[in-house]
Amino acid sequence: MESEYTSESRQDIIKEIEKLKKEKNAVILAHYYTLPEIQDISDYLGDSLELSRQAASTNASIILFCGVNFMAETASIISPDKKVIVPDNTAGCSLAESITGKDLQEWKEDNPDDVIVSYVNTTAEVKAYTDICCTSANALKVVKSIPSEKKILFVPDKNLGRYIRYKTGRDMEIWPGNCCVHNRFTTSVVISLAEQYSDAEILIHPESSCSADPYIHNHSRIFFYSTSGMIKHAVESKAQQFVIITESEIIHRLKQLCPTKEFIPAGPKAICRDMKKSTLENVLTALRDEKHEIRVEENIRKMAWPSIERMLKI
Repeated sequence: MESEYTSESRQDIIKEIEKLKKEKNAVILAHYYTLPEIQDISDYLGDSLELSRQAASTNASIILFCGVNFMAETASIISPDKKVIVPDNTAGCSLAESITGKDLQEWKEDNPDDVIVSYVNTTAEVKAYTDICCTSANALKVVKSIPSEKKILFVPDKNLGRYIRYKTGRDMEIWPGNCCVHNRFTTSVVISLAEQYSDAEILIHPESSCSADPYIHNHSRIFFYSTSGMIKHAVESKAQQFVIITESEIIHRLKQLCPTKEFIPAGPKAICRDMKKSTLENVLTALRDEKHEIRVEENIRKMAWPSIERMLKI
């Protein structure tokens, strides 16, 4: 999914983007899974939690969000006074699309005194019926903050939910959604890679389907991290070789930070096509025309904001 332009035209596009950002007081937020060219022009590069914090703190008038739509929705909930736009408004997410607000509304009717924890990879409507959101970086802290007598429904990622249950021992109901990329990373895939790269440390995102396998957790070279946690580990580790069990575009940033270390992707299927829908061309168009705007309806925004606010405080 690479863009078709020469190095000269690439630089012309980048210059025009920089010019428009200044003219419009705009900021570009990009996820680690976007194309390298998008990561390189971003003002802030991060995972869901880091980008949520940036959306909350920016003084920009326009937030251009390069990622998938639920991320831009979150930015709109956090910063309703900002104009939030995306390069491509068809960038969806299999995980976010696995559950609806009505699903949570029905559960809450049956369990009025209990707690719904939603992974931030959800729609604004789902967040509106959520008690507290979490990301893979702070999910353990969020669940541990909930009184032990409270029943928990964790949505929508079954693998992250199982990981949290394994690590905390907490009895939780878990929604059966999954990320179509991370769900491919089974125990057999991980063990095969560990055997193939016997000197490497194996860094795994907890959305992976092997996330609650005791054998994996007891392996001396295997570690579970959010995307930002993977980067921190790789920077601080003395190891020289790493297998990265998540969306492979994160390796672009890892190579920038650790140019002497080797990073091995989990395989050719470790690609989120929706994350690649942001290109230099449509970033330029989005800034120039101030489209496509993502704005959450005010009644949904007011309902959704407390669940995000609680997450940010954790």
